[in-house]
Parts: sequence; C-alpha cells; structure tokens
Amino acid sequence: MTGTAQPKLIVAADAEALARSAAERVMARIAANPGRIAICLTGGSSPKKLYELLGSDAYRGKIPWQRVHWFIGDERFVPESDPLNNMAVARATFLDRDAPSGHVHPIPTTADDPDRSAEAYARELQAFYGAEDLDQARPLFDLVLMGAGPDGHTASLFPGFPEIEETERWVVGVPKANVAPFVPRVSLTLPVLASCYEMLFEIAGHDKQPILTRLLNGETLPALRARSKGETVWLVDRAALPEGIRGGR
Repeated sequence: MTGTAQPKLIVAADAEALARSAAERVMARIAANPGRIAICLTGGSSPKKLYELLGSDAYRGKIPWQRVHWFIGDERFVPESDPLNNMAVARATFLDRDAPSGHVHPIPTTADDPDRSAEAYARELQAFYGAEDLDQARPLFDLVLMGAGPDGHTASLFPGFPEIEETERWVVGVPKANVAPFVPRVSLTLPVLASCYEMLFEIAGHDKQPILTRLLNGETLPALRARSKGETVWLVDRAALPEGIRGGR
C-alpha cells in the first residue's frame, strides 16, 4: 500500500440502504482475508443499524467469528455498564451473541484516568500486531469504521485539540470532549486509524448536511484528515448530501 487515498463518495438512498451497503463492505473485507481479521468499530449513533444487520440472521451465519477480532476507535471514559459506553452498545447489539470473548477488545475504562487507559489499549494493540511500530505494508486493521460529528471530529479527535496532531502514540486520553456527552474520552490516533485496508465513514441524516458540506468543501477538520493508507470511503445517504450535489457509485 502506498500513499493516502482520496475519499471515494458513495451515496445511498436512505439510512437503511446505507447500513446494507456498509454491511456488504464489512463482509467483503472479511472475505478478502483468509487469516486473522481485525475490524475497528466506531461509537455514536451512525453504526447502530449496521450493528443490528451484522447481528441479524442474514449476516451472522456468514461471519467467521473464530477468525475476526473486534476493536474500537474511541471510547467514552465511563464504566462498561454505562449506556454511554460505545463497546457495550456494540456488544449488546451483535457481538456478545456470537463473538468469542477473547476476540472482543474493548478500551478499558477502569484505569485511574484516560491516559492510563490509553496506554493499556496501546499495549493490547501492539501485542495483537506483534510490533511497537506500524509497517505501512502490513496494516493493523482490515477495516476501520468511522463517523463524523457535527463539529467535524472523528473518533474522539476534536478540531483544534492537541490529540489530533499526535504521531507517536497509538492511543491518547482526551480529558475533555468538544461535544456532548461532555465526558473524558480515549481515542486511537490518526496514524493508527490510517493503518487499514479500508476506512469506511457512515454519514447519515439531514442533521449531518452542514458538516458534510464543510468536509466536501475541503475544510481541514479531523474527519477530513482521517485517511486510510489504503481505501477511504465516505458512505452517505441522500438526506446528508448537500443541496446541488448528486453522487453515485
């Protein structure tokens, strides 16, 4: 893999079609790797329909659960029992039913502070990868799922915050969020998120139209700076699409 790809824009008719398209891309990435697979999930509202699909009878029987490992790009620094916990939502929606417990890798939130949590997750990622330095020719993840917040943040990398500039650490603590919920976060950094064959953004709903307009206009927000070393895809539904833009496959 060389270079950093420009995002590819794919427009789906609505949120349901977007989730189906996302699920098919997840399955295609799984099918492309006959060995151990690593998928980095995302939090927030955008992936809920996708997770419900992956847990449905139409998909769950096709996932080789014994070969897939599930990570997450960021976490709210709250207990696993808290409804704000991103991985807890993914577990309840589709992982706990079929994924071996050792294949689900949540960001720990029982440490003293987000920085300690970040250090622990970095060690776990490096142990899984088998090295402390990323090799561009050997991506960490097969697929990284992403979203874009109303301020242009992605994962828990907020515009103007120092964590967005981090290039050495794999995972960082974010002491204060830029948007609700205003709880501390833990987030993978841009170079680690970029270490994937495919980065897949899901951007759906009319309320995402203002931020998608800014991103398509090239504003250098975190969601625009996040690029895979392989393929970067923006999967957008028509409700989020700015007026006057018509996209397609």
